[in-house]
Amino acid sequence: MQKARLILENGTEFSGEFFTDPKEVIGEIVFNTALAGYQEVLTDPSYSGQLVIMTYPMIGNYGINSEDMESKKVFLEALIVKEYVDFYSNWRADKSLKQYLNEQNVVGIQGLDTRALTRLIRETGAQRAIITNSEAPIEEIIAKLKAAPSMVGQNLVKQVSEKNQYSWNNKCKYKVAVIDCGVKYNILRLLNAYNCDCTVLPFSTKPARILENNYDGLFISNGPGDPETVNEVVDLVKACLGKLPIFGICLGHQILGLALGAKTYKLKFGHHGVNQPVKNLKTGKIEITSQNHGFSIKEDSLDLNEVEVTHINLNDQTIEGIRHKKFSAFSVQYHPEAAPGPHDSAYLFEEFVSLMK
Repeated sequence: MQKARLILENGTEFSGEFFTDPKEVIGEIVFNTALAGYQEVLTDPSYSGQLVIMTYPMIGNYGINSEDMESKKVFLEALIVKEYVDFYSNWRADKSLKQYLNEQNVVGIQGLDTRALTRLIRETGAQRAIITNSEAPIEEIIAKLKAAPSMVGQNLVKQVSEKNQYSWNNKCKYKVAVIDCGVKYNILRLLNAYNCDCTVLPFSTKPARILENNYDGLFISNGPGDPETVNEVVDLVKACLGKLPIFGICLGHQILGLALGAKTYKLKFGHHGVNQPVKNLKTGKIEITSQNHGFSIKEDSLDLNEVEVTHINLNDQTIEGIRHKKFSAFSVQYHPEAAPGPHDSAYLFEEFVSLMK
């Protein structure tokens, strides 16, 4: 295996080795705390532009199968693990993780101290990083790294959203327009399970296209990047507010907040994992949730005369859910479709259907 250098923009360097074909990549480095579900992490479009560390030390032992994809391809820039296992053992597996990443032209590296790397990111925050096999002086590499774009101010949705609409089951009762900011397939599966006929539309869809087609509801999906750059979807939500029920997840939650006059900000290292505790303020119940985001709604920017906070994160008290007091519009920051993750929050899809009823 070829040696790999991982260099952060603060000058810290880690050594490892490529377990895939070597390639130089730059992106924002983040960590995911899930014990399993690396295939769903790989194919989550919300990771576009990022280098993802898996904190669980052994990755690859159950391979890759054709059924658990969450999108059409891998969207992250690189996968970073402590120990890669090439010999997989799973009756559902079609190929190894290494084979899949090489097919997708995505980098995988192993042999790093992922515990130390994760602790460093927790202390210093998410930052740009580079994976390379170059032997150039570190000063040259850091200069290249600092010239790369920051995650703040980047509209990554336009890179992951489908250009053409498509249908996901057309024999259901409720017609739902799904705005694809990077939608995961399990969201569509669950909407379908709740009797929703989904038409998946590009992020640039105009309000008239929604309002003229008699949809029963509007869903705004998860996705990558800075929500304040996705003006097309913010304007769409503003135009549809009060005219049909709206449900947003993850980036869709931030976009609903922006449409309601709030502001968003970049979190220090984001929430990426399947064990985030969230409190439902209406029921008092605690939900263990799956999350993947780097931005949040500023609490003091919400108009609490119009909007109520419905959920909060118990780790850092950030807003995890909002609901409009007058119109049928609500959203959550986390991923209730649970791919991967716990199923505590699947009731939200039922709530959306009850609004359409």
